[in-house]
Amino acid sequence: MIPPLVLRDVEVEGRAGLDVRLEHGRIAVIAARLPPGGLEIDGQGGALIPGLADHHIHLFALAAQRDSVTLGGVDGPDSFRLRIKSATSTRPEGAWVRATGYHERMAGDLTREALDAIAPRHRLRVQHQTGSLWVLNSLALAAVTSDDAPPSLERGPDGAPTGRIWRGDAWLRTRIGTEPPPLAPLGRQLAAYGITRLTDASVTTDEDAAARLANAHRAGDLPQRLTLMSGGALEAPADGAFAVGPVKVLLDDHALPEFDDFTLRIAQARRWGRSVAVHCVTAGELALTLAAFETAGARPGDRIEHGGVIPAAAIAQVRALNLTVVTQPAFVRERGDRYLAEVDPAEQPDLWRCASLLAAGVPVASSSDAPYASPDPWRGVAAAIDRRTSGGQNLGLSERVSAAEALALYLGDPTTPGGPATHIEVGMPADLCLLDAPLRDVLAAPGAEQVRATFIAGGLVYG
Repeated sequence: MIPPLVLRDVEVEGRAGLDVRLEHGRIAVIAARLPPGGLEIDGQGGALIPGLADHHIHLFALAAQRDSVTLGGVDGPDSFRLRIKSATSTRPEGAWVRATGYHERMAGDLTREALDAIAPRHRLRVQHQTGSLWVLNSLALAAVTSDDAPPSLERGPDGAPTGRIWRGDAWLRTRIGTEPPPLAPLGRQLAAYGITRLTDASVTTDEDAAARLANAHRAGDLPQRLTLMSGGALEAPADGAFAVGPVKVLLDDHALPEFDDFTLRIAQARRWGRSVAVHCVTAGELALTLAAFETAGARPGDRIEHGGVIPAAAIAQVRALNLTVVTQPAFVRERGDRYLAEVDPAEQPDLWRCASLLAAGVPVASSSDAPYASPDPWRGVAAAIDRRTSGGQNLGLSERVSAAEALALYLGDPTTPGGPATHIEVGMPADLCLLDAPLRDVLAAPGAEQVRATFIAGGLVYG
C-alpha cells in the first residue's frame, strides 16, 4: 500500500501555487492550500504534468544496447575499425561482441570478410541502425549456422553465407542463447525522463517475452504501465501487468509481403479483436499499407508506425482511413544531416511530417523507437519544435509545431495515441511528472534534466 502524498507549491494546468494530494493511486485533491498530513514533497513552483508516454519502443533491444558497442559518432572506416577493436581488446578471445547503430556511410556494405579483418578472434555481430539487418563475421556465423538457417540468411552466388541476416532477431536469440538483459536499469532511466507509460512495438513479442516484461513490472524493475504489441496472438494477464496493443505488421521494402497475405493479417487481427500497427518508413511501404487498409477495412486505432516518408498526396487518404501516425521527431535531430545529404531535395518535405498531418486532422503521437533513436522524449519534444539537425541545419521547417503541441504528442493515452492529451484533474491515475520550473520555462529549452520527480500510481519512482 502506497501511503498518501502531498505535493506542495506546484503549477497545475498553468495555475501556480497549488497543492496536490495523491491517495489510493489517484489524484484525490487539488487546492490552493491543503492541511498538513503525511508525506510531503515541496514542488518549489515546478510544473506538475501527466507522466509521458512512449508510444513505440523496443524494451529488450534497448536493454541489450546497454551492454553493446554503440557506433554513434563513427564517421568513417578508420573510426569504425577503432571502435570495434577497442571493444574486442577488453574481451576474451571467442567472446560475443554486439555492435549497434551501423550505417553504410561508416564503412560501406559490410560482409563477414570485412568484419573478419577487424575482429578475427571474436564473435562479432553488427546491427544496422534501422534494426532490420545483422552482419556477422565468420566466427559468429559458424556459431549460429545450422540446417535450420532461415531464408533471411543471405547467401552469395556460390551459396556461401555473406554474413548478412535480414530480420533475424528471433532466430539469433534461439541460436546464441543469451540471458535476457536486466530491465531494472532501463526502468530507472525511463522514469528519470518522466515516462510512466510504454508501448512495446516489437513484432517478436510472444508469450515468453510478454511474461518476462510482466514479471519485471510486478517486481518494480519496470514500473511503467505497459502495452504490448505482437505479431501473433497475445492475452493480457488477469492482474493487468500489461495491456494488449495492436497486431504489428512489419514491412521491408526489399521483401514486401504478398498483398493478399497482408490483408489476411489484418483480418486475423480483427478476429482477435485488435487493431493493426504497420511499420511504414518508406513511401513504398506506405502505399502498400494504404491499399491494404482500403481493401481490408480500417478502424479507429489502426496505426502507421514511423511515417518516415509521407508524400503530400497521401495525407488525405491517411485521414480518410482514420489512421493514426505514431512518429519519431528525434530522427530529425539524430539523422537529419544524413537525410539532407542523401535524400532528394524534392522529397525532403515528406520526411517525418508532423504539423501538416495535424492540420489535416490526422491523429499524431510521438515516440522514440529506441534503441534506434534516443529514448529521451525531451529530445523529441525539442526536435518537433525546431526541426533542427544535430549539425544545426533546418529540416522541414514547415512541419514545426508549438511547444505545447510537441509535448502533447507524448501525453496521449496508449490505448488511443493521437487522441486528446491527458490533463491533471481530480480522480485521474497519479502517473505524474514533476518539473523543476513552470512549464513555460521548461518548454523554452526542453531537457530531461528538468525532471525532478516521477510518480506512478502515486508512488515515487524517481527523484
